[in-house]
Amino acid sequence: MARLKIGIVGCGAIGSSLAGAIVSDFSKDAQLSALFDFDITKAQRLSSKVKRNSLAVETLVQLIRKSRLVIECASAGSSFDIAKTALMDSKDVLIMSVGGVVGKLPYLISLAKKNKCRIFIPSGAIAGVDALKAASLYKIKKVTLTTRKNPVSFESVEYVKRKRINLKGLARDKVLFFGPAKEAVKHFPQNINVAAVLSLAGIGEERTLVKIIASPKTKRNIHEIQIDSEAGEIFTRVENILHPDNPKTSYLAVLSAMATLRQIFMPVKIGN
Repeated sequence: MARLKIGIVGCGAIGSSLAGAIVSDFSKDAQLSALFDFDITKAQRLSSKVKRNSLAVETLVQLIRKSRLVIECASAGSSFDIAKTALMDSKDVLIMSVGGVVGKLPYLISLAKKNKCRIFIPSGAIAGVDALKAASLYKIKKVTLTTRKNPVSFESVEYVKRKRINLKGLARDKVLFFGPAKEAVKHFPQNINVAAVLSLAGIGEERTLVKIIASPKTKRNIHEIQIDSEAGEIFTRVENILHPDNPKTSYLAVLSAMATLRQIFMPVKIGN
């Protein structure tokens, strides 16, 4: 069987980690076919690290033509357009910047059905998505996500700047946001993809509640999920190690994408 040709859009911390995994861990089943970044120098640098020949391409269209599966690792601002373009060309797509497709997933699903391709959304840096999906088939009353990160993760967030919150002067935990996931992914697009995943898997972006806390004493990205349903009450807590190249990202998010890839290759699927 021919190896799956995979192209990666976005050559930052996550894209680089996944490119390395495809080349080293999944070489029997997959082939890294192309790399694209809106900053072409990033794609070129990553290409030189993982391959002798150049994998960097100058346009998204070129990458899609060279790939059977497109992995989006760019940004919430561009993830929808990347996924749409790939699906229109009948290519499977794995979306990392999930916040960018909140409210737009039905359209992408219709495209995938029309063009006979698939959309993959990893669980990311949280636990409990399987249980949430199962409980949603019965009746869910409430889903609440509480996220704690070191203030350094929020330094470039425009929402925090507008609120004039002095992150460097924090001596104790500070609630930066509390509200629906729809607003959370809008104001914290680089920090809260887990809220998008929860809303898509459960009761939607309007009813899924999110609390975001800047915690000066924590060195990990902590996500707590409370699910109240008629099937039972579910609580999960994950203390994530930070990605060494990007403190806004948990390394578990990268591993979750790798696990999704492995599941694509395996003849058995574990979990719902």
